Amino acid sequence: MQVASRIRQIPPSATLALNAKANQLMAQGVDIVNFGVGEPDFDTPENIREAAIRAIKEGFTRYTPVGGIPELKEAICDKFKADYGLTYQPAEVLVSCGGKHGLYNLFEILFEPGDEVIIPAPYWVSYVPMAMLAEAVPVIIPTQEANDFKLTAGELRARLTPKTKALVLNSPSNPTGGVYTQKELEELGQVVLERGLYVISDDIYDKILFDGARFVNIAMLDPELKARTFILNGVSKTYAMTGWRIGYLLGAREGIAAATNLQSQSTSNATSIAQKAAVEALRGPQDAVAAMVAEFAWRRDDILRRTLEIPRVTCTKPGGAFYLFPNFSAYYDKLTPAPGQSHSQTLADYLLTEARLAAVPGYEFGEDHCLRFSYATSRERIATGLSRIKAALENLGR
Repeated sequence: MQVASRIRQIPPSATLALNAKANQLMAQGVDIVNFGVGEPDFDTPENIREAAIRAIKEGFTRYTPVGGIPELKEAICDKFKADYGLTYQPAEVLVSCGGKHGLYNLFEILFEPGDEVIIPAPYWVSYVPMAMLAEAVPVIIPTQEANDFKLTAGELRARLTPKTKALVLNSPSNPTGGVYTQKELEELGQVVLERGLYVISDDIYDKILFDGARFVNIAMLDPELKARTFILNGVSKTYAMTGWRIGYLLGAREGIAAATNLQSQSTSNATSIAQKAAVEALRGPQDAVAAMVAEFAWRRDDILRRTLEIPRVTCTKPGGAFYLFPNFSAYYDKLTPAPGQSHSQTLADYLLTEARLAAVPGYEFGEDHCLRFSYATSRERIATGLSRIKAALENLGR
């Protein structure tokens, strides 16, 4: 069979592929420490699960409006008003089948063939394939470890062309955990307004922040910036609801209407029961969120300390999310990549075989010097995993 060319150019999700490989080894009885999976290891809070059960018992199991039930859209609008002072109307909200689906819808309705979209690297693995599927041109701007891998206004301005249409911003970041400050966003916002760009603000980790940091996105800074910003969020990370598949997109009414129309011809509505659960997540008690964030903060400190104890490894301190992005390039001179393989891919394969540890190669995020560790796992597994990495690196090249 001849698969369409636009599909042949798209690689499978590296994170999901790694998780599948780790799960396969575990099914064979191999004890794998999995730092690959990007989802909280906590159960969905009880009140949210009970809301779903009530929905089933009450027969809320039919189609809903394509863009989401009114109750959930109103809860989303109320959240953004209360938490961030941003006013949206239900017509400016689209509920999708997970955050990834919302972003895919947005890329499809926003870009014409040949439009350029700025994507700072390191980046979440799906931004580039989504741009390519929309026939846009992903323009990758490498960022610097010394600057916590955050894009500067100067770096942005230097790569703009007449074809540049949008900028992707992700804060807190997957894979680095970096968090943009208000000043940094203000400087980027000046360039956005100067050139009339759109901003795709991926805020899926907005509630997972450490050290008393306050969340800021670019739409909060200025009404003109808000008018040019589409915000992607969802319940997956904050409420440990990855499998429920509820994301949402906020932005200009015309854009949301177009994305809703697109969704009507693909998936239609997100799952009715999961939408009811999402209402409870947003409107119900938030104690479980605070407890999860506190635990992630402890793990962040522990895994960072253990990682920096490994000779010649460097790492920025994550301000949010639940990822570490350490630089292992000092060990690359002891690795011989196979043809077509990068150094970080080679190291990840070595660690999976020799240390029985799964981590995602930085190459998949546009930064080959690093690996991504997810610390959405237990304290004990973090300690075991870092001990294994340290021993495996000591043996490398012997």
